[in-house]
Amino acid sequence: MASIYDFTLPDAQGNEVALSDYKGKVLLIVNTATRCGLTPQYEELQSLYAQYAPQGLEILDFPSNQFREQAPESSEEIAQVCQMKFGTKFKIFGKIDVNGAHASPLYTFLKAQQPEDSGGQKFKDFLLKLASLGEKREGSDIKWNFTKFLVNRDGEVVKRFAPSVSPAELADDIEALL
Repeated sequence: MASIYDFTLPDAQGNEVALSDYKGKVLLIVNTATRCGLTPQYEELQSLYAQYAPQGLEILDFPSNQFREQAPESSEEIAQVCQMKFGTKFKIFGKIDVNGAHASPLYTFLKAQQPEDSGGQKFKDFLLKLASLGEKREGSDIKWNFTKFLVNRDGEVVKRFAPSVSPAELADDIEALL
């Protein structure tokens, strides 16, 4: 794939969504989980969305059950939980793998464009501890839930943020692209 706009993925209800529908928008793409210690980030994601969607921000949520099985629900159940508990209004896609042999081609593309996380040193230290428990991630692998990719209006993946970087901390980067 040459562009982020070449991908089509199912949403939480199973409807195919072409990312080309988001041309001209700033995108924040996030892999999420409903039972993770970072799940409260949904509130900040919704706040960002409420503040910046009128200016052209779209948040694309890709649940993944790859990190200690912290998203065990069906895609539809995840969407319901997020809408009811966190008031999310942004697009929630179907569950995907972000690493390994069955990784979504979208995430293979994103990782190739931005192989390293920015920020989140405390979380990196935490991941080193997990590595000793058999949870080692290598190279450009997504390290945990709530890794965030920022895409400009031209479809270029411009930055990747560590899971522990809160959505509120992304406001300046988002504003610069809007």
